[in-house]
Amino acid sequence: MRINKPNFWDRKIGFFSILLFPLSLIISFLVFLKKKSSKVSSFKIPIICVGNIYIGGTGKTPTSIYIANELNKMGKNAVILRKHYEDQVDEHNLIRSYLGNLILSKNRVDGLREIEKSNFDTVIMDDGLQDYKIKKNISIACFNSNQLIGNGLVIPSGPLRESLNSLKDINIVIINGNKNEIFEEKILKINSSLKIFYSSYEPTNLSDFTNQKLLAIAGIGNPENFFSLIEQNNLNIRKKIIYPDHYKFSKEEFQNIIREAEEKNYKIIMTEKDFYKIKEYNFDKVNFLKVELKITDRENFNNILKDLYD
Repeated sequence: MRINKPNFWDRKIGFFSILLFPLSLIISFLVFLKKKSSKVSSFKIPIICVGNIYIGGTGKTPTSIYIANELNKMGKNAVILRKHYEDQVDEHNLIRSYLGNLILSKNRVDGLREIEKSNFDTVIMDDGLQDYKIKKNISIACFNSNQLIGNGLVIPSGPLRESLNSLKDINIVIINGNKNEIFEEKILKINSSLKIFYSSYEPTNLSDFTNQKLLAIAGIGNPENFFSLIEQNNLNIRKKIIYPDHYKFSKEEFQNIIREAEEKNYKIIMTEKDFYKIKEYNFDKVNFLKVELKITDRENFNNILKDLYD
């Protein structure tokens, strides 16, 4: 689902948030009814659900890939399950580039039933915390330290898919970015048994972009996080172009971007996810910033995963 995030979601509560608050109350009530009325299905195969409460840009897909790879290193045969959306081919291709095991299904329960018949021994659900019909063995909520919960309100007044109190049903929180003890205290008051970890993106091909004037492109949930990562690594951004999450470039449109970059002697830098939106066009001179997700306290995190099988 493509959503253009309004700026007021990440600011202090103001006019538009207050104006839309009655709708947020209705949505929260509908979520409550959905949660209470959902018939929960259990499965024989362990299910790790990686999702978010803040809508978009929290790193759940890279985290899902990370977990699948860690499990495979342990000798498991893990598969990622995603709900099939036609406009998210970029993320599907990104996952396949790192991990061949990807199942797409329009209905997650149906997808899980099919996986149970296969030789996979663990499912990582990329998204699905709000799919209350599925019993999960481990539920992980991802946040980004730059946005955390924005103004703290449920859509459309704010960026939350459901109330922060939903963390009562979560086992692990992963915060991508800087440590935030105030936020840790806040969420531990909601659920004192939460395990909190931090993750970071470490660029692996910075040398491709050093001493270059860069035209930076981002069509992701929180594009400013990508630009900040570039600037933190002392790369020289001369122009930023922002598109909606999952934006589909036409060939002609991107050719115009390449032409502008060549005229100004800029080098294009984009996210890997965005690169997969244009890969079919086989453009030369277009590269992406390759990053590796790392989780702090990896040993303790992996021990939680191992406990699934004890």
